Amino acid sequence: MTTVQTSQRRQLEEGAQALGLALSDTQLGQLLAYGEQILKWNKVYNLTALRDPCSVMTHHLLDSLAAVMPLAHQQPGGGRLLDVGSGAGLPGVVIAICRPDIQVHCLDAVAKKMAFVQQMAGELKLTHLRGIHARVETLDGHYEVISSRAFASLVDFIDGSQHLLAETGIWMAMKGKQPADEIQALPPPVDVFHVEQLRVPGLDAERCIVWMRKKAA
Repeated sequence: MTTVQTSQRRQLEEGAQALGLALSDTQLGQLLAYGEQILKWNKVYNLTALRDPCSVMTHHLLDSLAAVMPLAHQQPGGGRLLDVGSGAGLPGVVIAICRPDIQVHCLDAVAKKMAFVQQMAGELKLTHLRGIHARVETLDGHYEVISSRAFASLVDFIDGSQHLLAETGIWMAMKGKQPADEIQALPPPVDVFHVEQLRVPGLDAERCIVWMRKKAA
């Protein structure tokens, strides 16, 4: 392992610990390999705007890891998660690495991005991870959790995916600054039951998760 790789592993491990996560050596290795592959594929395909290892570490890996413990509190066991507008698989691939008990489906309308996720599922031996090339409106099935990370407005996110949410399911929308205007614009059947502030190690920026569900009839 090179000096740079050792430094990155330490940063990832310390960041995970700061987030309350006890990751195994295997999981740390999978996360680092995933970050390396994002950078490698970026040379040919435009998976993400970030091009340097430090940014991928903070803005992608640690940013996505910040959602893992909150998700564990809301969804402690099993089920299916759909990550809408997943791009390079964020946060879906990170969640799959940390939560082998959850079936994770990453969804994006860009074929090459879902080809990358499928490649990661194979390389990292994540049998519970799948990349789906489709538009959310055309998908069917039911999911206990539907997530998104800076994908769209809350209204568009809900409108596009509400037919896929299980009866007692929850939406997990990762946002930057708390989107008060977007929350205000949500239709009455949607219940915002928690807005959770996140602190991402090494990232000086506002982050939050907007947790939502369907109101009981």
